[in-house]
Amino acid sequence: MTVLTLDAGGTNFVFSIIKNGKFHGEKIKVPSNGDNLQLCLESIVSGFKGLLNNTEGNADAISFAFPGPADFKNGIIGDLHNLTGFRGGIALGPMLENIFNIPVFINNDGDLYAYGEALAGTLPRLNKELEKSGSTKRYKNLVGMTIGTGFGAGLVHDSILIKGDNICAGEIWTTSNRANPDFNSEEGVSIRAVKYFYSEYANTDFKNSPEPKDIYEIAKGKSPGNKNAAISAYKKLGQFIGDSIANMITLFDGIVVIGCGVAGAKDLIIPGIEFELSHSFKKLNGETNKRLTQKVFCLNKQEEKIKFMQNFSKEIIIPGTSTKINYDDFPRNAYVFSELNTSEMISLGAYYYAKQKISLV
Repeated sequence: MTVLTLDAGGTNFVFSIIKNGKFHGEKIKVPSNGDNLQLCLESIVSGFKGLLNNTEGNADAISFAFPGPADFKNGIIGDLHNLTGFRGGIALGPMLENIFNIPVFINNDGDLYAYGEALAGTLPRLNKELEKSGSTKRYKNLVGMTIGTGFGAGLVHDSILIKGDNICAGEIWTTSNRANPDFNSEEGVSIRAVKYFYSEYANTDFKNSPEPKDIYEIAKGKSPGNKNAAISAYKKLGQFIGDSIANMITLFDGIVVIGCGVAGAKDLIIPGIEFELSHSFKKLNGETNKRLTQKVFCLNKQEEKIKFMQNFSKEIIIPGTSTKINYDDFPRNAYVFSELNTSEMISLGAYYYAKQKISLV
């Protein structure tokens, strides 16, 4: 199966061919011309035409992620922040179907990231490792989180992307902010959040706060600045991420995979996540409850990964028989900062989404 896909950035559009689950041939890059609708649409059409020429006209579908708000089910794009030419509802999907005469699927990038990690990334690799280690445990549920300018997520259950009745499932950025109820979670889990936390701890103007990469270098003592403030900023980011991980595991009970550039600072973020996951809630009678029912492991820490891979099942006998069955009474889950390329996972998610939809026809 051959799918044409697109990485839609604010400055450039990058087009790729995915054939039988593998990237094929050279990518095509064209300016997005996002402030001019006509030029932007021409860029999209020319990019896909270029890919089609490279496949000798043989493509089964077009499938890609595009910014929202949008009616993704019907391929209609709403008023976009970074591609300002899109206003009033633009029927991008139907237009492309009319031009190329093949199915077109457009989705949210957070959804497709989760789908790529679930079908071609972290989840299948994890299950293979569990099998190799002798564990009877297998995972079918995944939450994919993307952290960058904003905070996004996608949900996958047993190879099915959960989109919701309004295509709004996984809109994690609007969930609550435990530290400050006046803000949503994205204000604590994003690039601007790291910068704000640094300015807060360093007692400096937020407008002059360094970029996250520079804050990381300060924390490591490789650049001048307030080292303690930099370390604290990333730990606080971790606490906010940990709150969201705990919420998603509680509601969805799946592996949490975290992507985008923030993964490069995971060594500074993980302590904050661990702090939040170990939190206990108070009860009215003075007792406490653990934050989570499951034990949650960090797969980026080798000692925790080794324990997670162990087989915790035991054999029990069915009453009245001599038949034995396996029983695993240790509920456990995990989170991991992905080592895979986020953009490629989104594109692979687009490929597998098209494949799944076409197989249902």
